[in-house]
Amino acid sequence: MKVFVRIVIFSIVLSLCYWGFSNYGIPQVIPEPPPVEEQISGSMTMDQYIALGGKIFNGKGTCTLCHNPVGGRAPLLDTGGKDGPPVGARAADRIKDPGYKGKAKTAEEYIHESEVDPSAFVVAGYGKPGTNDTVSPMPATNKGSIGLSEAEIGAVISYLQKSAGVQVTVKLPTGAAPVAAAPADAEPQSAKTPEEAINKHGCPTCHKIPGIEEGGDIGPDQKGLASRAGKRVKGLSAREYIMQSIVSPDAYTVKGFEPGTMPADLGETMTVKELEMIIKYLMEKTG
Repeated sequence: MKVFVRIVIFSIVLSLCYWGFSNYGIPQVIPEPPPVEEQISGSMTMDQYIALGGKIFNGKGTCTLCHNPVGGRAPLLDTGGKDGPPVGARAADRIKDPGYKGKAKTAEEYIHESEVDPSAFVVAGYGKPGTNDTVSPMPATNKGSIGLSEAEIGAVISYLQKSAGVQVTVKLPTGAAPVAAAPADAEPQSAKTPEEAINKHGCPTCHKIPGIEEGGDIGPDQKGLASRAGKRVKGLSAREYIMQSIVSPDAYTVKGFEPGTMPADLGETMTVKELEMIIKYLMEKTG
């Protein structure tokens, strides 16, 4: 009888331990709600267009990954800083800079050019190392994983002008241009391939990843990751380290890079399927 009681107690304790680990020990990856469809059209007011620009600036455009007060990687844009007033107010002066070789004639054109051709003019001190400020580390926002439309770029420009307290010169676009086509009550849509997931979540904006076109150098190059990942943090396997780096990026920062750069909410915005696909891809393609 005593043996039976001990077995029962042991079983209960074991069940509780398993429950606790499954609920608190494993990172909880919860997919974000699908985006509500935004329609850029002639019926949109300028205030709505500017507000949409702010959403894109702080979200899809990934602008604040670098244009923030942490680390000094890029000039501040929607607020003033060591480089002067917000970009909407200083853009006209950039064109007059002796080193400016771009094609913009107005402040609006300069901001647009900075988004689609970032190396047309690189603010002193912000170029890629070794390029003497002739090459920008910033990706073109109308290409690759960011892929803003002209209407979205215009919305961002209007937001930056409004933030600077200057006249908004951007014209409202005519016709319809959906920004995100997903009904509010739709199920979260997972990427179908790891490459799609990697681009969907903007990984190439900061990382060079084998097999993925383009890639930034704001974050560590992922080439060779699979072979070194298991040596990064004591007690973590390569797979566990890669998962931690995605869902809790500031738990460990690679030497030479700034903490707080990588979005901390990927564990919420990725679906479980996307997370698993990306981990598998990095384990197989970056050895």
